[in-house]
Amino acid sequence: MSATPPSLARPNRLDPLDDWSAGQPVVPPKPIAWRRWLGLIPPVLLLALGELAVRAGWVSPNLLPAPSDVARTLVEFGAEGLTRHVLASSGRVGLGFALGAGLGLVAGAAVGLSRHVEALIDPSFQALRAIPSLAWVPLLLLWLGIDEASKVTLIAIGAFFPVYMGVSSGFRDVDRKLVEVGQIAGLRPVALVRRVLFPAALPPVMTGLRNGLSLAWMFMVAAELIAATKGLGYLLTDGRETGRADIVLAAIVLLAVLGQISDTGMRWLETRLLRWRDTLDSRH
Repeated sequence: MSATPPSLARPNRLDPLDDWSAGQPVVPPKPIAWRRWLGLIPPVLLLALGELAVRAGWVSPNLLPAPSDVARTLVEFGAEGLTRHVLASSGRVGLGFALGAGLGLVAGAAVGLSRHVEALIDPSFQALRAIPSLAWVPLLLLWLGIDEASKVTLIAIGAFFPVYMGVSSGFRDVDRKLVEVGQIAGLRPVALVRRVLFPAALPPVMTGLRNGLSLAWMFMVAAELIAATKGLGYLLTDGRETGRADIVLAAIVLLAVLGQISDTGMRWLETRLLRWRDTLDSRH
C-alpha cells in the first residue's frame, strides 16, 4: 500500500504556534471546564491557614479573627442589615461610576481624535490624575457638604481617569492603515469613527472601564469615611472605632465579593463586545 500523501495527512494541532508559523489560521484551544475552579484554590487555602493559625494560637484572635468568626459576624448582621449597607455602597459606586466613566469617554475620545484638544487639556488632566484620593476630601466637604453629592463626586473622580486614559490611548493608537482604508472606501468622519476607529479602540476602552470600576470601589471607601451612616466604608470605620477586627474583615470580604461580581460582569460585557477578535488566547 502506498503511504498517505502529505497533503492528506492529519495535521498536528498540539501547538497552535505551528499553525501560525505555517501560515495557517490559529485555532484557539477550547477552555477546559475544571480551569474555572482553579481560582478558588488560593482563597480556600488562605481561609484554612487563617483558621488554623487562630485555633493553634499562633495569632491573637483580637488582631486576626478566624474566618469562622468573621462568617458568624456576617450572620449576626442579618439579611436586612447587610442589604442596607451593600445597597448603599453599590448605589454610590453605580452612580459615581456612570458619571465619571461617561465624562471619561467623552474627554478621552476628544483627546484621542484631536491633537489640538490633547494639547489643550491633557496636561491638566495628567496633573490632576496624580492627586491622591484623600486630598480631594476636604475640598469636596467645603463645596458640597457631607451629603451624598460629595461621596458620588469623589467616586466619579476615581472612575474618570482610568477611563479617560484607556479611551484616549485607544483612539490614539489605532493603526493608521485602517484609517486610510476607511478613507479610501469613502467613509465620512462620523462613519469612520463608528465603523473603524471605535471598534479598533474598543479593547483598551474596555480595559479602562474595568480599571475605572475597580477604582470606583476604592474611592467609595474613602468617600464613606467622610460622614456616612451606612455602607461598607461605614462598617470599616465602626469596626476600627469599636476595636472589632471581625467587623473590619467582614466589610473587607464584602468589598472583595462585590468587586469580583462587578468585574465579572464587565468581563462578560467585554467578551460579548469583542467576540470578533481573532486572538491566540481566546476566552469565549
